[in-house]
Amino acid sequence: MNDYIVRGMTVDGFVKLTAIRSTNMVAEAARIHNTTANATAAFGRALTAASMMGNMQKVENGSMTMQIKGGGPIGGITCVSDSVGNVRGYVLNPHVPLMEKYSGKLDVGATVGTDGTMTIIRDLQMKEPYVGSIELVSGEIGDDVTAYFVQSEQVPTACALGVLVDRDQSVKVAGGYLIQLLPGAPDDIIDRVEEGIRRAGAVTKMLEAGMTPEDILGQVCGELGVLFMGTQEVSYKCYCSRERVEAALISLGRKELREIMEEGKDFPVECQFCDTVYRFTPEDFKNLLEKL
Repeated sequence: MNDYIVRGMTVDGFVKLTAIRSTNMVAEAARIHNTTANATAAFGRALTAASMMGNMQKVENGSMTMQIKGGGPIGGITCVSDSVGNVRGYVLNPHVPLMEKYSGKLDVGATVGTDGTMTIIRDLQMKEPYVGSIELVSGEIGDDVTAYFVQSEQVPTACALGVLVDRDQSVKVAGGYLIQLLPGAPDDIIDRVEEGIRRAGAVTKMLEAGMTPEDILGQVCGELGVLFMGTQEVSYKCYCSRERVEAALISLGRKELREIMEEGKDFPVECQFCDTVYRFTPEDFKNLLEKL
């Protein structure tokens, strides 16, 4: 089954809903970056949240970048989503040692740390991007995304994320949901949503039981009912190319390009998002200088 995002709202129109199945994208990220179990869980949650947040943007060709620096052993997490919800990213330390809250439960909060910030950068195709930053709440990422929307965008939000890493280090299931109250939502709606979240329980348990993103939103919203408004397939997707790397090298300027060329050695450039290596020979640098 392909990964996808589903969007909707409650029948009364007071609650905006988004849910995602992200198992394949998280598995691909783990494969590319060779992450250990704790890093996979933390990175996967961040990618899942970034995908939903990127998909929420109304601007075509816009993007959303999430940066998390919490002081934990993972060092830092960076995720970038396009306006569809396709994501890419990297972590500073993919080889985090095993850290558990209890046997069988990975400690994502300890992996990420809480002494730091979550920063969201929205490129809305304007002169300057919108940048919002908050102090980390728990390092569990779902709590931190919730706090970001409340503090930086003044939108009451509930975010739940889950990544289940199997005994063989593979990604068994991954996904999550975002629920946001729209202006004018009465107190009884808030109470019923909160009760629905408690009743639904952990995202990974619902996904492991075979529930789809639609099922999960239905479980959380209960008698409020859900009107589904569309789905979008998403994946782990890097946009790097040799042409883009050439453009980046040209931006270094004539002096630095000439110095690299005169060393007479091949010059590898590795994409931090997908680990693809682009090799440039001294002859390639000569051609870049001619382009300048």
